[in-house]
Amino acid sequence: MKVYEIATLKTVIFGAGKAAPAIEAWVTAPEARGALLGAFGSDIGALNEVYVLRGFDSLDDLAAERDRALRSENPFGCLEHLVGLTFDTYKPFDFLPPVVPGNFGPFYELRTYRAKLNGLMPTMGKWEAAVPKRSDYSPLTIAMYALDGPPRLTQLWPYPSLEARAKARGQSVADGAWPPKGGPDWLSPDMTSAILMPLAFSPLQ
Repeated sequence: MKVYEIATLKTVIFGAGKAAPAIEAWVTAPEARGALLGAFGSDIGALNEVYVLRGFDSLDDLAAERDRALRSENPFGCLEHLVGLTFDTYKPFDFLPPVVPGNFGPFYELRTYRAKLNGLMPTMGKWEAAVPKRSDYSPLTIAMYALDGPPRLTQLWPYPSLEARAKARGQSVADGAWPPKGGPDWLSPDMTSAILMPLAFSPLQ
């Protein structure tokens, strides 16, 4: 995949489960472009949100698919359950392979950092040096940089449990394997994190 999109659907209270069948139908419709990689409901962090991760072979395909949603009378087929809808466009870090669906969770942490205006390339270089060692503690699904909005970096990390997350993060820091040495120097303190759970139809589980 050359580009990725995260569509964030803000739902009514307890709306994720109700909206899930329509979201699945929307992203798998014959006219849909791109490949569904993950669909998640928020469990810790901003609640009542669904995150849909898709990959596209070109920006043209991504733009066409987004235009389909923007022009629709019923975006993602679940307007009755929606109170908000936003889109973020990303490119993967240069050294990372494409997202591979599979059973890696069921807990996924979505982390977003605001980068300094000239921070992308230094950060990517430091991550390239550090990710192989960090992956010994737990795998990385993807790390990406935004093509729209303010400069920011987003990562998705799977864990079999919250206990495993705490252990992997704590031990990697204690061993000096993470964060990348000098990496935080290129970031701002504006950071967010959410723990997500896959919906039943998500290729990432």
